[in-house]
Amino acid sequence: MIYFTADTHFSDPRILRIDRRPFGSLAEHDRSLIAIWNETVGPEDEVWHLGDFARGSAAFVSSLLASLHGSKHLIIGNNDAAATIEATGWASTQHYKELALDGSLLILCHYPFRTWNQIGRKSIDLHGHSHGRLTPVTRQYDVGVDSWAFRPVTLTTILASRGRRAARQSRQKVE
Repeated sequence: MIYFTADTHFSDPRILRIDRRPFGSLAEHDRSLIAIWNETVGPEDEVWHLGDFARGSAAFVSSLLASLHGSKHLIIGNNDAAATIEATGWASTQHYKELALDGSLLILCHYPFRTWNQIGRKSIDLHGHSHGRLTPVTRQYDVGVDSWAFRPVTLTTILASRGRRAARQSRQKVE
């Protein structure tokens, strides 16, 4: 299985204040996100993390990566320091990736795009950075933990979410 996530901000004390995440401490935040990740992702799964993974030394980040299930790829975000990028445990690191999955071309970047490669051919933009605050355009999805109950998600779940939201909005208009 392939999963997507972003903006975990492990060991970043700013995250509780800036994003008002519902945790009493940074230690609780990190423990919870690790537990949720490992409940969701199996050891043989693949995870594309779309940036802003963690703060700390390379040794700390390497230890954190070892505690998380799956083969992990990093799409570098604006808060990913050299220690995070150079930590052992990443299957790959890059700023941008185009990935074919389930008949779709996925455009992976930490930042949301206004337009992207093959947008006219129904490619899909997956991003982080906006912490669920950006109104998406068609075929654009924020995969950050703030948008997905702090858990990595599959492409199937991502694509189904927009359909469920549209159906709820239609029902609300009728009522």
